[in-house]
Amino acid sequence: MKIVEVANVESSPNPHGVDARKIYDTENAVAVHMTLKPGESLKKHITPVDVFFYVLEGNGIVEIGDEKKNVVKNTLIESPAKIPHCWYNEDKKDLRILIVKVPRPMKSTKVI
Repeated sequence: MKIVEVANVESSPNPHGVDARKIYDTENAVAVHMTLKPGESLKKHITPVDVFFYVLEGNGIVEIGDEKKNVVKNTLIESPAKIPHCWYNEDKKDLRILIVKVPRPMKSTKVI
């Protein structure tokens, strides 16, 4: 059994400059724990594979394609491959999200 504690995983450098910790990485999938501090956002980007997001804590705004929605804790959001998307934390508290990419991407994410 492998157990990973998020606090023990170092944040990976990323083009968004946010706290993103890869907590699962196999040949089949990747999972990242991301924290957006109040006022932080991601740059709009395209992922080459399907992604789903699960909001662990906080409230945020997710933009996928032409849709923009406010989402809250315990919400799952699907983001199809090759569709531009981004996140915004306009709240006064941290926004923590679990990001799962399936299948594991063979190409890099592209910032727009």
